Parts: sequence; structure tokens; C-alpha cells
Amino acid sequence: MTGWVVIAGLGPGAEALVTPEVSDALAQATDIVGYIPYVRRVTPRPGLTLHESDNRVELDRARHALEMAQGGKSVVVVSSGDPGVFAMAAAVFEAVEAEPAFAALDIRVLPGITAMLAAAARAGAPLGHDFCAINLSDNLKPWALIEKRLRLAAEGDFAMGFYNPRSASRPEGFVRTLAVLHETCEPERVVIFARAVSTAEEAIRVVALKDATPDMADMRTVVLVGSSRTRVIPRDGAPFVYTPRFTPA
Repeated sequence: MTGWVVIAGLGPGAEALVTPEVSDALAQATDIVGYIPYVRRVTPRPGLTLHESDNRVELDRARHALEMAQGGKSVVVVSSGDPGVFAMAAAVFEAVEAEPAFAALDIRVLPGITAMLAAAARAGAPLGHDFCAINLSDNLKPWALIEKRLRLAAEGDFAMGFYNPRSASRPEGFVRTLAVLHETCEPERVVIFARAVSTAEEAIRVVALKDATPDMADMRTVVLVGSSRTRVIPRDGAPFVYTPRFTPA
């Protein structure tokens, strides 16, 4: 019996945003592996085993999935959003590099809709020109590196998407992030707080940087910061936000 591993993105939350390709893989799987809340997004069924694990054991989770595939299982490793964006695809390939025998397995990565792109679509087109994504969690890299990348991105006038901006255990990180932005960007720079996009709890808030406060973000929020050329179109209800594709010399 030949096993396989699919690393799949479940999208930002709504079932409608799970791709048909990912749905097909879930339907064929014998085992689902992932962080607890993501595994619980998969509907149980006969013949399917769900393997939940904590968020800080990514390599163990990856090895477990690969070992099950070696034993003939059809395994889907689930992440939210896209599995290649701050998620499990990198962990799986790290495990493969450490154990060359895993490289012989059928391993596929299926893309998903990231929270950043879903949030941008809700707001309009704030990522319409050059942009970057930065994970503000210092669990896997030092804060000094995060701050360096923030400054360089702001000085390069990129639009920016921030993941994991503020948790209960490290609320000071987003305070520091706003301080860096205040030092490098104009007060009217557009900031979008997009919480729980595509779910019943969705909330989108568009503010100027000078009005942004740390409590506007939590771990279910993606923060988008426009470039200096990002524009806001007022209208009844939420405004449209977009970044023009043309940048003058």
C-alpha cells in the first residue's frame, strides 16, 4: 500500500473559501494532522482519524505525518490560510531534509487563501502594488530581527501585512511595532485591522496610523499597512482602500 502526504490550506475560515482541490484531498484522507483548532475544522467521518497537537510541536507533527505515510496512510496536514505562509509546509520539508528517506514519499502542497489576501479583498485592493508579509511573533525569531525587517519594509515604502500581531502572552510586540511605524511613516498612513475575516465574527476597521492603538489587534487579526500612495475612497459603510499600481519615477 502506497501512502501520501498532502499539506493543505483550509483558508481563512469560511467553508466556501476552501478550494475544491483541498476538499478532495480531505475526502480521500485516512488521517488528518494539525494544530488543534485547524483539525477541528475538518468534519469527522468513519475511516478518518484526527490527530490534534499543540502549536509548538510543528516538527514532531510533520514527522508523525511522514511516518504514517511511510506506513501506507493517506495523510493531510492542515493549516489555516495557505500552508506555505507561516504554516506547516516549511515544517514538513524541514523534516524531510533531516530524514532523506522521507523524500521518496508522494508529498504535495495544496494552496489556500491566506488571511492576508482575504482581508485585502474585503478592504478593496490595499496590496495592489509591492507588498510584504511579516510575522510579528517572536517565538521563532528574535524581536531585533522583526524590528529590522519592519524598518526596512517601511523605509522601502512597501505595503505590509502583519500576522500574529498581539497575543495575551506578548502584548508588547505590537506596541513596539506601532512605535516603529510612527518613526518611519507619516501619521495619515492607512492601517486596516481585519479580524476573523470570512467568519461570523468578521470586523474590518480602517484608521490612520495616528489613530491606531494596540488593543485594535489580537491573534485573530491581520493588520494591513498601506504604502505612502495607498488611497481611501469614502462611501456609506466601510470605505474602499486601494494602492495604485502605477508609481511615478
